[in-house]
Amino acid sequence: MWFPFLSAERLDRQRLERQPSASPRASSPSAAPAEGGPTGAAGPLVFAERTTGGLRLAALSRAARAAGLEPGLTLADARARLPDLDVVAFDPLADAAFLNRVADDCDRWTPLVALDAPDGLVLDISGCAHLFGGEVALRTRLLAHLKRHGLTAYAVVASTPDAARAPVRCGLGGLIAPGEEARRLSGLPVAALGLAPATASGLSRAGLKTLGDLAGRPATPLAARFGEEMLVKLRRTLGLEDARIVPRRPLPDCIAERRFAEPIARECDIEGSLALLVGEVGRMLEARGEGGRAFEASFFRTDGAVRRLTVETARPSRDGASLARLFREKLDSLADPLDPGFGFDLVRLAVLRAEPLAAAQIGLDGRINEDEEIAALVDRLTTRLGRERVLRFMLRDTHNPSRAGALVPAIDGPAAPSPAEAEAETLPRPITLFEPPQPIEALAEVPDGPPLRFRWRRVLHEVARAEGPERIAPEWWRLLAAPTAPEGARTRDYYRVENREGRRFWLFRAGLYERGGGTPRWFLHGLFP
Repeated sequence: MWFPFLSAERLDRQRLERQPSASPRASSPSAAPAEGGPTGAAGPLVFAERTTGGLRLAALSRAARAAGLEPGLTLADARARLPDLDVVAFDPLADAAFLNRVADDCDRWTPLVALDAPDGLVLDISGCAHLFGGEVALRTRLLAHLKRHGLTAYAVVASTPDAARAPVRCGLGGLIAPGEEARRLSGLPVAALGLAPATASGLSRAGLKTLGDLAGRPATPLAARFGEEMLVKLRRTLGLEDARIVPRRPLPDCIAERRFAEPIARECDIEGSLALLVGEVGRMLEARGEGGRAFEASFFRTDGAVRRLTVETARPSRDGASLARLFREKLDSLADPLDPGFGFDLVRLAVLRAEPLAAAQIGLDGRINEDEEIAALVDRLTTRLGRERVLRFMLRDTHNPSRAGALVPAIDGPAAPSPAEAEAETLPRPITLFEPPQPIEALAEVPDGPPLRFRWRRVLHEVARAEGPERIAPEWWRLLAAPTAPEGARTRDYYRVENREGRRFWLFRAGLYERGGGTPRWFLHGLFP
């Protein structure tokens, strides 16, 4: 699809949305204001951008194009032809955001939608066309839907994206049957391939002005003179080679949806429809022996806006009751309520991530029930508060005590035990760690031995028992990456010591006597309970 007047229609939509009091009929996108401005008093609307050669036209309205203006024309030449132009600054970021909104609305036809920047979309309707009565009927319904929303679009259905893109950029439409690309597209200009201006100009000077002229020439001389990229685009346009599109959103594992002849807007209707979809998705997952970890509900409004809600679970789930409860809590916790506008005509539930889920055997100790209850609690808290606010501790695969712990979203679930976690089971670590470690004064019987006594916060502690050392060297790959030696780049010898009162400490000596690099120093890193 190609939207030739995307910038102008985006501006019309913005002007319409700013109107404070608009009746339902007036607020419909099809009731767009006259081109040229809010009052329609100015001339044709054009969008200008500053280039090295001055201000040039980047986008046009329908009236400006009908008056003979073309993109790339200087603003001075355009004003010489039409002195009463309505000139607006070209805003490519706003156009890109508006194109994304249109792409969101096009998800109602197929989940595979790709951007064809700056003013086009590519829809892969393979396996979807029969749901709308065939490819011709789908194209007709799609264009009618966009027209009701005030958008002018050209659409071509073809076997490859490039075979559809070339004619649609020339303002053509219709359906090109597989195998008829060469016959239907041979008369198109070489510019339809989307080549660089220098390449298109060189082909024209060589007398190759149409795709048919290119297709009739040997490939080797063309590739040597104009590059292999031009031949690749030609083969794809003529249907001799296919290229997959890169959709904006990954394809869900499974989808269930409900379409409504009359849009729904009441909260009870929305929740009821969502509960039905949850049950349907649960049956799909059960048949596949899987459970979902991430679910997304999409609500398509009649005005083209799309609202999305996502819930995640700590474990694979296909329980309809618990999933419906999570979506209800998500709706209740929204800071911005789910505004139905004039109603939703399509509600869709997609499973974004699924994992194998086998039937659980409940043991006599009841641990399965406990784990399930904890996972359900994590699901509810994450749904209400957000995944970044419900965290759990995780051990990193490192010997550095300062970097060994990390906080990760609890919804991601416990990962497989890392080597650091396996080692932590045999090497006791204190519950309380000081960051940074606190310097102490210590006296050892021998230079590399455990301390006999140490002074911390002006209090002298006599050591009754000591265990160690546990030597932890700095991570050499971090020393190589750092421009200067980082803090803590000296080898540490850790000791677990107990004073005569029974209090236990975790001490270390930074540095080794035999290696030089300064006198070793003692630090207190943690306290055992």
